[in-house]
Amino acid sequence: MSLSEYLSKSLNTIKRANWYRQEKTITGLSGAVIELEGEKLVNFASNDYLALASDARLMEASIEAIYKYGTGSTGSRLLSGHRLLHEDLESSIALWKNTEKALIFSSGYTANIGTISALMSKKDLILGDEYNHSSLKNGAKLSQSQVIEYNHNNCLDLIHKLEQNREHYRHCLIITDSVFSMDGDLCPLPELRQIANKYDCWLLIDEAHATGVMGKTGAGCLEHFGVKNDNIIQIGTLSKAIGSLGGYVAGSAVLIDFLRNRCPTWIYTTALSPADTAAALKGIEIIKHDSERRSNLWENMTFLKQVFISLNLSFFPTESAILCLKSKNAESALKMSLKLRENGFFVPAIRPPTVSTSRLRFSVMATHQPIHFTTLKNSIAMA
Repeated sequence: MSLSEYLSKSLNTIKRANWYRQEKTITGLSGAVIELEGEKLVNFASNDYLALASDARLMEASIEAIYKYGTGSTGSRLLSGHRLLHEDLESSIALWKNTEKALIFSSGYTANIGTISALMSKKDLILGDEYNHSSLKNGAKLSQSQVIEYNHNNCLDLIHKLEQNREHYRHCLIITDSVFSMDGDLCPLPELRQIANKYDCWLLIDEAHATGVMGKTGAGCLEHFGVKNDNIIQIGTLSKAIGSLGGYVAGSAVLIDFLRNRCPTWIYTTALSPADTAAALKGIEIIKHDSERRSNLWENMTFLKQVFISLNLSFFPTESAILCLKSKNAESALKMSLKLRENGFFVPAIRPPTVSTSRLRFSVMATHQPIHFTTLKNSIAMA
């Protein structure tokens, strides 16, 4: 069988299972209302929770950085790519996250796979939540450590597996999302910290969907839970609530110094562009000082829950800006997604293998208006 024949056969299998995916083109600025392939739709598919990606202040900061530094960083940070702008962003993140240092990456994905594979090796053990993001799982695989998954948010199962396995390995790392991107629930962070301390483990949390959203200043789930950051490695993204592009690791000074010297996805990658760096710096500044955006976001999340409750619809428990409506299978999720699009709403159908059970995933933005939820309620009721 030729490569083309094999790939065509595999694609046909994907299509028959209703797992096939294609890009959808958005024209113009992204926001609570978008133009998607010529249609004007209310957007419930964006991770731009605070609507900063189209904020004029971020765009102006990007443009200013381009004129000052150019469009590209020209090389890796250890060669020709380092700019004072990068240091400013890292200092801002560390101050916000209440850590000694921070390090920025080209994406949250590369931050995860690079950090985990740099820290862990064949002699070590990684315990990860079964619902972890792909970047956490692939980072664990790349490390060549012994990898064991524990049942989702189940601390008793985690303890059981630690008691069975911990003593056989040199180092142990517990990895988890803080906000689970396809469910919307939070990890039991206070309990995980206690377990990590008791069993001599390191703890790494992915704050991608918590940064900018959770906590009094939007610093994430550590701030939300009031958990001290002792021995906790915080990883996240600049491309969701912050409205730019890139990722970061925040932690101790020795951790960051180690990653500068041993993390392949940082060492061998061109530095984050000046425009993205400046936009992220401005985004963090706005988030820290503008609590109204988060207040609007949580009000809108309450509106959406009320819509589902009033229609007696079943949704996954959530404490974040993500709400997932349960669906029987991939086919029914796709049909509902298409029906909502016909009525003016962009709501993606999330299907296997991304998740074990199909669902409609609603991402709420601070700029959604009450009329959006009222119209959504009518559309679902008629579907």
